Amino acid sequence: MFLPLHDGAPLRFIRRPLVNDALIALNVVIFLAMIAGLFGDMERLDLALGVIPAVLLDHSTLAKGIALVPAPLTLLTSVFVHAGYAHLIGNMLFLWVFGDNVEDAMGSGRYLMFYLACGLAGGLVYVATGPLSESPLIGASGAISGVVAAYMLLYPRMRVFGLLFNILPLRLPAAWCLGAWIGLQLLSALGAEHSEIGFWAHVGGIACGALLTPLLHRPGAPLFSSRIA
Repeated sequence: MFLPLHDGAPLRFIRRPLVNDALIALNVVIFLAMIAGLFGDMERLDLALGVIPAVLLDHSTLAKGIALVPAPLTLLTSVFVHAGYAHLIGNMLFLWVFGDNVEDAMGSGRYLMFYLACGLAGGLVYVATGPLSESPLIGASGAISGVVAAYMLLYPRMRVFGLLFNILPLRLPAAWCLGAWIGLQLLSALGAEHSEIGFWAHVGGIACGALLTPLLHRPGAPLFSSRIA
């Protein structure tokens, strides 16, 4: 619907978004290692490292030799596994545009905890809404959905440059483009029962981000900032 490319918001409290840059780098390195076959077959890795509700809740088990980590740990490992180039690039683009300013507003340590908590929340909501599902949830979308929610609360008037419908270049207030994106995730979760996209994980990340941001932002980075760029 809207592909963000740049927001132009300066950093005020940190010199570099080291945690955000490290998260992007880690996701890219893991993906490249996976497609290079360093960890084995990618389909096997999706099953081994993704969140599978039925396995997590002991309704089912993985075939012998598939599991690499205990099932509860997949709530973390799944956040760093992507299915393909488009999946990875889309997620990392959102993180690149919005994550640096959220890290700036929270501080690097709190931002890392925030990011992981949103990813965890996304996985838990995915499990709760489909406890018998045997489809693995992979990708950073839950965590990034939390970052989007935080950016919305912190910088709703900041203008974001991007491509509407992935084609038309526009510069829109964050409240418009990200508000529409969040609304689309909610509608998609309610109406896409058999979708391969984990929309409920997005919803879980959004909810977690909206709840944690008021608790974690710096006093000098107030909610609903009036700054416009």
